[in-house]
Amino acid sequence: MIEHLIREVSAGLAVAGEDLKAIVKGLDENSFSEPTALAGWSRAHVVAHAEGISRAMQRQVEHAVRGETIELYDGGYEGRVQAIEARAQRDPLLQKEALVAAVDDAVGAFEHARDHWEAKISYRDGTMYDGALALWRELVIHASDLDAGATSRDWSDRFCHYLIDFLAARVPEGTALKLHPLGEEPLTIQGTLDDDGAAHTVVVTGALQDIAAWLAGREPVGGLEATDTAEAADTVDLPELQPWPAAVAPG
Repeated sequence: MIEHLIREVSAGLAVAGEDLKAIVKGLDENSFSEPTALAGWSRAHVVAHAEGISRAMQRQVEHAVRGETIELYDGGYEGRVQAIEARAQRDPLLQKEALVAAVDDAVGAFEHARDHWEAKISYRDGTMYDGALALWRELVIHASDLDAGATSRDWSDRFCHYLIDFLAARVPEGTALKLHPLGEEPLTIQGTLDDDGAAHTVVVTGALQDIAAWLAGREPVGGLEATDTAEAADTVDLPELQPWPAAVAPG
């Protein structure tokens, strides 16, 4: 694996971990029950999930360096849901401490095992490198989900470009999205072709971070404009996206 990619993702992971920890430590304990933009999830649920995925990725690493693989979550999807609910009921101070410890341990596990990033893990039947990218996504995106000062506008350009590439799987069938991030060259991501082997093109224009946030299912901070080339470039609604490419599916 190319060393500079490992260094880049490792650095991004470390920064994301520090940012999320700082935000969580700064939360008013009385605000943990407040709702977030994630349906049915309070801040306590977001913190509980961030702790859970950190621990899950830590154990992916620990088994991978021994040449072993292990399920991402004990009990699969249902085990994940039950664990989030249980952790979200704890005292906010305990949640803060547990989140900080889990993030430190997970980020540290990846850093200490950088020579093994090509080792196989069960997550998406991939490698430790894939796991590091996944934890990077989780830490960055959920920091803004907490609605505690950080927004998607804080996401780095490098992270946004990576996220757009990862979320190309959400482009609807028969559609090509020509993305026009302001001040950058356009790029195109495409869904599967329709039965005729064709795809119509929708142009989406706006800030890079807002495009990435929309693809991630988050409300963009700024506006996005969509035009359909098949409709003489008339302004249209943003297309309905496919589901997030989940690694743990409901049972």
